[in-house]
Amino acid sequence: MSKFDVIIRGGTVVLPAEVRPADIGILNGKILEVRSGLDGSALETINAVGLHVFPGVIDSHVHFNEPGRTDWEGFETGSRAVAAGGGTLFFDMPLNAHPPTLDASSFDEKLAAAQASSLVDFAFWGGLVPGSADRMEELSERGVIGFKAFMSNSGIDDFPQADDRTLLEGMKRAAGLDQIVAVHAESEAITARLASERLAQGKTSVRDYLDSRPIHAELEAIGRALEMAGEARCRLHIVHVSCGAGLALVVSAQKMGVDVSCETCPHYLVLTEEDMMGIGATAKCAPPLRPKSAQDGLWQYLQTGQITTIGSDHSPSPPDMKAGTNFFKVWGGISGAQHLLPLLLTAGNVERSLALPLISRLVAFNVVTRFRLPAAKGRVMAGADADLALVDLRGEFEVDTEGLHYKHRQSPYLGRALTGRVVQTILRGQTVHKNGQFAVKPMGQLVRPSSWGAK
Repeated sequence: MSKFDVIIRGGTVVLPAEVRPADIGILNGKILEVRSGLDGSALETINAVGLHVFPGVIDSHVHFNEPGRTDWEGFETGSRAVAAGGGTLFFDMPLNAHPPTLDASSFDEKLAAAQASSLVDFAFWGGLVPGSADRMEELSERGVIGFKAFMSNSGIDDFPQADDRTLLEGMKRAAGLDQIVAVHAESEAITARLASERLAQGKTSVRDYLDSRPIHAELEAIGRALEMAGEARCRLHIVHVSCGAGLALVVSAQKMGVDVSCETCPHYLVLTEEDMMGIGATAKCAPPLRPKSAQDGLWQYLQTGQITTIGSDHSPSPPDMKAGTNFFKVWGGISGAQHLLPLLLTAGNVERSLALPLISRLVAFNVVTRFRLPAAKGRVMAGADADLALVDLRGEFEVDTEGLHYKHRQSPYLGRALTGRVVQTILRGQTVHKNGQFAVKPMGQLVRPSSWGAK
């Protein structure tokens, strides 16, 4: 009789604090043992010699746009892209779904869609918009991971900007529910004024768009969010911080006792505004890509462990929404969920110094701890779910349209050479992706915070 369902032999395991050779024994979807020279037989043995075994990537920031805008992406194609990149869990944002996730009914509609087609596990953000505060409790009871608010125009009509009164009230409600609030931090007053000035003069180029969303608009909003979170005693998460100066504000607030964390994205770490000028609409995002000096500041904080998580902020659209000469009107969103881990591995271990355990923490362990996920997630240890990514760190490939698994094969990374090929992705002991092939049926389950259901 076999002792394990699966044994992964000969790999190098990436842990939060170290990297070491070890075999992994899996039984009933759980990791049973992690040690060198593992005894026993298994129904399946995976040869991982020459490969590094990471915990499955947890992408805490994606927009898969379902229900309502499945023509933009959808859980089927989005989750395939996540799995191809070594991901086993994603957090879907409350927009750009239609309806957005603002109450129990919309949560249930999204849940049904994800259960029907997601290849990997999923969690949901609830939304915080004007008039939605009374629905926060019912969303918390459903098991949202937290609440997302925009401090500037979201670009989606049914997900309006949260003014300061809405945001402060929402933070107080969230604190009472022991929930976290995530904010898109850009000043609407600054960005709207600068955009309108340029449009009035007929200025619609990439450069004009960049100039309409300056770093000081991001810093002003981060500062306000930090003040409100301190007053409300609310856990706060600043998403897609694009510059070192933004991190400086977060670190300063942490020292003053504000319970705040932050995320950045691979595109801010590997692309600059010069790249955006050359690439065009597929590299448009908000906040926009920054000058190299701002990017260097991000890397300084990343290398010292002061950035909490890395999320892709995958936000696709149909190709026609990325077309046009008016850069203010083309859709602002980068498709990047598939290459989150390879981009970090390439930039961190080829171009800059970024230790593998730190990368593992940024895309798995830190996500679990900050968002209070069940302890079974994001770890390669006995008792954890067998959610794993097997990676060939020497494997080189070029990003091309044929290899993209999104509904629309758009990416600002096309033509980019990456090092760190995901060979196999395993969810609860079962292979969901291997060398470009996928499991034939949805395997994803809803993941709620570990405190969910506690009274």
